[in-house]
Amino acid sequence: MANINPQFTQIGEQFTQHYYSTFDTNRAGLSSLYCNESMLSFEGEQFQGVTSIVEKIQKLPFQTVKHEVVKADYQPNPVNGGVIIFVTGKLFVDNSPNPLMFAQTFVLSPAGGSFVITNDLFRLNIG
Repeated sequence: MANINPQFTQIGEQFTQHYYSTFDTNRAGLSSLYCNESMLSFEGEQFQGVTSIVEKIQKLPFQTVKHEVVKADYQPNPVNGGVIIFVTGKLFVDNSPNPLMFAQTFVLSPAGGSFVITNDLFRLNIG
């Protein structure tokens, strides 16, 4: 086994807050969190690379969005010193009072003193 990052919980918490804050206010700003090898699975569709992923996120069919994290779990990735994040939450779109429930998993990998999302899996929890 490789190294385990002892700050994995702190990294996970900071990342989660930053990701959803950026998503809710400036979706294009998410581009710096992905790399060309990144893969997004969104409701069964797959997208690879920064351009493809951010294009998908920007074209989502709503004007406003607010994520509310209900629970988040963090694990160190002993293979590369990264962090695995599992989030469940509520998604409020276009000021609807009825939230959509979602689950999202991120795999963060070290990159130049920071971290990038190498894997991002998103699913709505519909009925």
